[in-house]
Amino acid sequence: MPNLRKNCFIKDTALPPSPPRPLPVLVFRNYTVAELWADGVVHMTGVTLAIIGSILLLAFVPEEATAGAYAATAIYLATLVLSMALSAMYNIWPISPTKGFLRRFDHSAIYLLIAGTYTPLMAKSGTWWLLSIVWSIAMAGVLLKLLMPNRFDRLSIVLYLALGWSGVAAYQELTIALSATVLWLILAGGLVYSFGVIFHVAERLPFHNAIWHGFVLTAASIHFAAICTAVA
Repeated sequence: MPNLRKNCFIKDTALPPSPPRPLPVLVFRNYTVAELWADGVVHMTGVTLAIIGSILLLAFVPEEATAGAYAATAIYLATLVLSMALSAMYNIWPISPTKGFLRRFDHSAIYLLIAGTYTPLMAKSGTWWLLSIVWSIAMAGVLLKLLMPNRFDRLSIVLYLALGWSGVAAYQELTIALSATVLWLILAGGLVYSFGVIFHVAERLPFHNAIWHGFVLTAASIHFAAICTAVA
């Protein structure tokens, strides 16, 4: 009987590796000139206030503040200015491939702003365990936005909100370390952010983008006041 192993040849029929899955096509809404101007005014106001406010806050940090408290405040201000600047660049930039590239950094900066806002507050209350969790999630969100752009946008909104409200987990520690005024300002800012999301997703509403960014600017201003009160 012939040896089948010697007489049979197995042809390599393995399929070639499939090409990488393309990213979803990013479609930008073509806003009217009036909508673009309104959004531009909101953004320019936000960038200007962030820069001026950061300079003033750093200048008036109490001399008795520790190096850690000063560094925590500086981290918050850096994320605030960065977030406002990137949002302005992305939203004002005309529709083009560059706009799609800027979108990655704009959405990434939101994670940084949330973590940055919590930094001086949690540093003062000593809730380092929660601060480390917040920053870990924020960095994971940044990587997700940079490496896998245009995906999981709805999930990202949920993650932004969950990360923003994560301070509830340290409610006891925060109430001991922070004044009632600071706590109420943090709560008010969180509510303004959360309510503004309604306008962010209501894309058929005229001027929805400018309205949403108006809520963002208002909430960021309230949280700025909270941090000013906390570190003063």
